[in-house]
Amino acid sequence: MTPDDALLTSTGRAPDGRGRVLLLACGALAREILALKTANGWEHMDLACLPAILHNHPDRIPPAVEEAVTRHRAAYERIFVVYADCGTGGALAALCDRLGVEMVAGPHCYAFFDGVEAFTARTETEFTAFYLTDFLVRQFDAFVVRPLGLDRHPELRDMYFGHYDRLIYLAQTDDADLTLRARAAADRLGLAFEQRFTGFGDLATELARQA
Repeated sequence: MTPDDALLTSTGRAPDGRGRVLLLACGALAREILALKTANGWEHMDLACLPAILHNHPDRIPPAVEEAVTRHRAAYERIFVVYADCGTGGALAALCDRLGVEMVAGPHCYAFFDGVEAFTARTETEFTAFYLTDFLVRQFDAFVVRPLGLDRHPELRDMYFGHYDRLIYLAQTDDADLTLRARAAADRLGLAFEQRFTGFGDLATELARQA
C-alpha cells in the first residue's frame, strides 16, 4: 500500500517538529494505521513504513528501525515504533530502549490485533493454529506461497504445515471477499478454517495512548 519507508505527512507541521509524532511502522500495518488516523483526526501524527517483507527476515528489522529512527528523529517530538517483537528475540525492544523510543507491546501483530491478554490466554489451545490478518490474506501468495516455494513444490506443504490443524483468520474488517480468500488459503494448506473478528484490537489502544 505504501512505498518502502514512505513518509506520509500531514498539514500544519511545525518547522522544529514540536507536537509532531512519527509512527514508524511495519508496512503490513499501513492500511490500519491510516484508517485509525483518519477516524480519530490525528493530524499531528505522520506515518513512515518499513517494508513488510522484513518479517521474513526478522534479524533485519532492528537495524532498519535504527536507521529510520536516526534519520527522522530530529524532525519529531516523539517517535513511536509500531512493531511488536516480530521474531527479533528481544533485539528490537533492546534497541528501542537504547534509542529512547517506545514500541508496541506483545510478541507480534496477531497478538495485538487479537488483544495481547486474550491471545496469551489462548496459547495452550491454539499452538497448532496458523494465523492470517487482513494484510496476509491480501498478500498470501507473496508472503506465504512463493517464499515457501509452495507454488513450485506443493509437496512441501506437509513439511511446513503438517503440525498445524487450522487456519485462524484474525479479521480487522468485515469483508466478504477477504473471508472467501482466507477460506481458500485454508483449503490450499489443507487446514480447517476459523474466523475471528478482532477489529484493530490493541493497535487502536496503543496509538490512542500516543495521541
